[in-house]
Amino acid sequence: MPSFKDIAELSDLYQSLPTFVNKLHQLLTRLELSLETYYADHISVRCFQKTTADRWRQGLMQCGELMSEKIINGRPICLFNLHEPLQVGSWRIDCVELPYPGDKLYPQEDWEHVEWVVLGDVENFHQTALALFSDDILLMPQLKLKFSNPAGEGERLPNPTLAVTDNGVTVKFHPYSIQEVVKSES
Repeated sequence: MPSFKDIAELSDLYQSLPTFVNKLHQLLTRLELSLETYYADHISVRCFQKTTADRWRQGLMQCGELMSEKIINGRPICLFNLHEPLQVGSWRIDCVELPYPGDKLYPQEDWEHVEWVVLGDVENFHQTALALFSDDILLMPQLKLKFSNPAGEGERLPNPTLAVTDNGVTVKFHPYSIQEVVKSES
């Protein structure tokens, strides 16, 4: 099986990964977050052209296996388990999320976010996730906070999510790993 770095269809993502990791590290520093003890469950890309999504899909199929493909919020979202994890800062991440383009136009086609599992009561998850941040951090005017409850057809586990975005990089938190959510499907 070829490695992520050796696949022509993924060369743009491989080359931009160090820049993304640097921006991610800067964001975590600004947010005063140390997530070393948390499980980074997947990394996600964003694109605005279907041809880019198709090319990345072809590449990911060469270095991983399609774990799931669901329509979520009106567009296909694919999850790939990589045969060899990507090194993203101090985390080794073996799952890549590939959302196909939807109605929202993204400014670039590149890496967009990493998601971490934060264990806690699902009913109060948003408060649990917010507790990771100081009040001063939450009041930073440039931060965008978004609460959501994405769900694919047949998923039985709720997946409340907190997304925090600054400077084009997003960190997300949810109570279950994406693998657990996929396994919950009926």
